[in-house]
Amino acid sequence: MATITAADVNKLRQTTGAGMMDCKKALVEADGDFDKAIQILREKGQKVAANRSDRESSEGAAVAFINADKTKGAVITLNCETDFVGKNESFVALAKALVEKAINFSSKDEFLASSFDGNMTVAEKLIEQTGVIGEKIEIGGFEILEGAFVGSYVHVNKIAALTAISSAIADAETLTKDISMQVASMGADTLSYKDFDPAFVASELSARIAIIEKENEEAARLGKTLKNVPKYISYSQLTEEVLKQAEEDAKAELKAEGKPEQIWDKIIPGKIQRFISDNTTLDQEKALLDQNFIKDDSKKVGDYVKGFNVEITGFKRVTLG
Repeated sequence: MATITAADVNKLRQTTGAGMMDCKKALVEADGDFDKAIQILREKGQKVAANRSDRESSEGAAVAFINADKTKGAVITLNCETDFVGKNESFVALAKALVEKAINFSSKDEFLASSFDGNMTVAEKLIEQTGVIGEKIEIGGFEILEGAFVGSYVHVNKIAALTAISSAIADAETLTKDISMQVASMGADTLSYKDFDPAFVASELSARIAIIEKENEEAARLGKTLKNVPKYISYSQLTEEVLKQAEEDAKAELKAEGKPEQIWDKIIPGKIQRFISDNTTLDQEKALLDQNFIKDDSKKVGDYVKGFNVEITGFKRVTLG
């Protein structure tokens, strides 16, 4: 029987990340054969992974990595089962090591099939760590973004976002971090309301009307205030005729209130702005440039970006849960 030294155990621990006792047991079982001990630990991981395959892995770490010339970025989530593991320094370190490798691949499947350290694939490394940690470990979100300049923002290791702009301007770092923070905080599906398909807008409007009408039925039964049923939810629906009618309605309202006509010009722009805000809820939820800027909600994201004389060319977001 081979003699197992502390140095042997520590070497296996450094290679696999497994605990000291697990490493010692694996080396004893392998009779000192280092490669066989690694295989034993890997097989343990496979068994744990199989037993925990149906577990929910909604905790973990969201991380980002930008290449040296700031033209490409990657964000991933390394998922686990508990917040306790997700906050572990070794787990977060693994997530950061993985995202640095992820930037070299265009898809999650390609990344998982790639080499982790020459001895195993990324997928095999995750299985190994499942055995080490005792929880289901997997790559959840995986996004890559390229551009003239790419920046990132990570929110408490729970959400990670990337933003690409059209030119590497002097304030590129500030701009891309601010917009990535916006993306992380508010989410978005597209850049502008102009990207929406009319059929999508119509479908969303119908769905929202159905929900509000159902809620109003219950509110009426309970004697509560009813919600307004929307006629529009996107600026793409606010034609010149619609806005003209909104202006006429505002004038009629001011007249009914007995407001002097000479002050209408000071009041009507605010009313029209509120009308637009109330009737563009889809844009505010799903179109990045049309959202209120989280660092100054008096302006839209698009207005903030205009001040830098560049365009947002893309954005990506990954989140746990």
